[in-house]
Amino acid sequence: MTAAAIQTYLTPEEYLTFERKATTKSEYLRGQIIAMSGASFAHNFITADIVTHLNIQLMGGECQVAASDMRVKAAQTASYFYPDVVVICGEPRAEDDNFDILLNPTLIVEVLSPSTEAYDRGEKFEHYQQIASLKEYILISQDKVHVEQYRRQGEQWLLTEFREIEEVLSLLSIGCELRLQDVYRRVKFASG
Repeated sequence: MTAAAIQTYLTPEEYLTFERKATTKSEYLRGQIIAMSGASFAHNFITADIVTHLNIQLMGGECQVAASDMRVKAAQTASYFYPDVVVICGEPRAEDDNFDILLNPTLIVEVLSPSTEAYDRGEKFEHYQQIASLKEYILISQDKVHVEQYRRQGEQWLLTEFREIEEVLSLLSIGCELRLQDVYRRVKFASG
């Protein structure tokens, strides 16, 4: 997804009132609205294939997968985000009776776009780290085979990188695996 900051300060309550009536999605970061635009074929294919493979593996268990329309709140920073993929284990906890804001994600996946890569790696990840239930954060490049897996180990986040199409990503927090050849199966990489 592409993100662009709109220079208007809103309270969290004003943002939610605005967002729940909007026809497009926007994230909320410390009073600023971050407009989300469309995504590339590669971004959509990667996201859909991850959701499909996780959904099959999680079926009948205590964890559930949701795609990019599930808003997640980083409560300590009063910020709201739309991860590309989110997995919830146990009973989903919502912020209010609208049941459209998740408070307890276990795993979050972001597919990197040129316009959001720095944001997803930096500021957004800093906010996600404040979510006590979050155990794993996955960043997936869409223009080359490159997956970064961050696992929470106490107060630290340990990084493991995957760069080979034959590799398998073990998602210990949810008891699943993702083969990179499945993640990238429909992506056409530029040659050279």
